[in-house]
Amino acid sequence: MAFGRRSLFLPVVGVAAILLLAAGHATAVNTGETVVFWGRNKDEGSLREACDTGLYTSVIISFLAVFGHGRYSLDLSGHDVSAVGADIKHCQSKYIPVLLSIGGQGGAYSLPTNASAADVADHLWDSFLGGSRAGVPRPFGDAVVDGVDLFIDQGGAEHYDELARRLFSHYKFEMLLTATTRCSYPDHRLDMALATGLFTHIHVRVFGGGGDAGCTTRHRASWERWAAAYPGSLVYLGVVASPEQDANAYLPRKVLFSDVLSHIVEKPNYGGLMIWDRYYDKKTGYSAGKVF
Repeated sequence: MAFGRRSLFLPVVGVAAILLLAAGHATAVNTGETVVFWGRNKDEGSLREACDTGLYTSVIISFLAVFGHGRYSLDLSGHDVSAVGADIKHCQSKYIPVLLSIGGQGGAYSLPTNASAADVADHLWDSFLGGSRAGVPRPFGDAVVDGVDLFIDQGGAEHYDELARRLFSHYKFEMLLTATTRCSYPDHRLDMALATGLFTHIHVRVFGGGGDAGCTTRHRASWERWAAAYPGSLVYLGVVASPEQDANAYLPRKVLFSDVLSHIVEKPNYGGLMIWDRYYDKKTGYSAGKVF
């Protein structure tokens, strides 16, 4: 039995505006969409709560952290997985798409062969998307996520292009296929996958280590390089919500707007902000404008 899903709602880029304090004046600056990663800390609250804040235009559940060798495991940092399905439906009723990210910062995943890529794609289809198969559990019940995000931070680059093609063959344009990349262009782990042209959204992390230290001072230039390389995708600026996460990469909101957003929001494929993550955003009020 295939699980039904609602028509995908894509919020209009440009719907959100946040105040920029510059030179003593408050100026409305368009931030585009606001995407947040949820599932990294049990104290962040439920997925339903995140959607009810009105702060986010889409939410990414993180992570399916084990895959590629016939084993699959979600890591939601202690959240009750059985409650997530109802929360997904609640978010979708508010026209907030919910995606599932695979990978993350652990090392328990890889795609050693094309066959393993096909197996992972089929598992995603049967476990979280619109398919079903005997013996394959659905952790979120009959809830159907709106898409899949690739957050590939460990291992090799091989076969993620095949994974993307296989996923696309299941859902065509009814599913969001997104990628969360490192700051430096290109991201060698996702380069082949992105070359398929199937990714509608790219979240560029202008934070984090792994050889990306220089990106913490070149936020605008990094985003512009990615946007130029993928003109057919919406490209998001991925930021941390607190200096506790990455003191060198943290952008105070005034600096975010004056030094970065004011220069890129009018670019044709600017998508918006990606906030890492819900726990720290809740703690600091970053996306709500409580800190500057």
